[in-house]
Amino acid sequence: MTDVTVESSGPLLPPSGLQIPRFAGPETFARLPRLDQVDHAAVAILGVAFDSGVSYRPGARFGPSGIRAGSKLLRPYHPFLDVSPWEVHQVADAGDIGPNPFDLMAAVSEVEVAARGLLAKADRLITIGGDHTIALPLLRVMAERHGPIALVHFDAHLDTWDTYFGAPYTHGTPFRRAVEEGILDLDVSAHVGIRGPLYDRKDLVDDKALGFAIVSSMDVARRGVDEAIDRVRSRVGDRPVYVSIDIDVLDPAHAPGTGTPEPGGLTTRELQQILRGFSDVHIVGADVVEVAPAYDHAELTTIAAANTVYELMGLIALEAQADPTNEGDNA
Repeated sequence: MTDVTVESSGPLLPPSGLQIPRFAGPETFARLPRLDQVDHAAVAILGVAFDSGVSYRPGARFGPSGIRAGSKLLRPYHPFLDVSPWEVHQVADAGDIGPNPFDLMAAVSEVEVAARGLLAKADRLITIGGDHTIALPLLRVMAERHGPIALVHFDAHLDTWDTYFGAPYTHGTPFRRAVEEGILDLDVSAHVGIRGPLYDRKDLVDDKALGFAIVSSMDVARRGVDEAIDRVRSRVGDRPVYVSIDIDVLDPAHAPGTGTPEPGGLTTRELQQILRGFSDVHIVGADVVEVAPAYDHAELTTIAAANTVYELMGLIALEAQADPTNEGDNA
């Protein structure tokens, strides 16, 4: 029995859940083909098994395998976006990279090199982590291809702190470093879902000075998802956008399996609704990070993360379906 299904003159597809039960079959994301089984992919799913940048609970190094396990429930047609994400174009699983777990700076460089290399065989990456440190090298590679990037960052935390214990590269600092390196398009980027206590009022002042707007979880609760979508959408415009999603943007009731949980977060439904509101956003790359399966219950977090990846895949496929000339766009 083969692992994948081939449709004539179309992409290599995962096995049908009506022929092989979804709890069986390949261990790739959504049972998709591996990247080495196809000539080229429009979208590659890349795992980064790394959590040496965390400041509280470790365990996100096991996130990629957990998210892949949670993805077995996915089906090929997205009814809300009216698109079949892996039938529109080729999607494949690029496997994991395992950066140096003892040398954080070496790990950051290894993620950057690996992502750059994979983009020779795939047009876009959706990365599953791993802690949020990995967003910095991924953004570097995106900026090489597209110029300064507009960032839409879903998180309980700002991740624009300067240092932790004197260390400038951690999961709480990637976006400050990105601003300093000139790889973010200033004044068009936004955080969504921010909440919880801070070290000082200055944290907010510094974040605003770096060019970010904030749509807090309380903003979403009080004003609704439509206003959140409008605020972010009007901010990023038609720029190339990188979407970075820390799973702790969700309330611990919906995603307990993470390293720095904060109460008062978005529901899984709210995150899905907001993402679906980005149907005309030009997404050039994305990540879903900070999934730590050891703290999970009944696969709540890994299934939520896998479905979040599916939303991102759907948005990218929707753009490709509307304008196939965008595939491989390096503009």
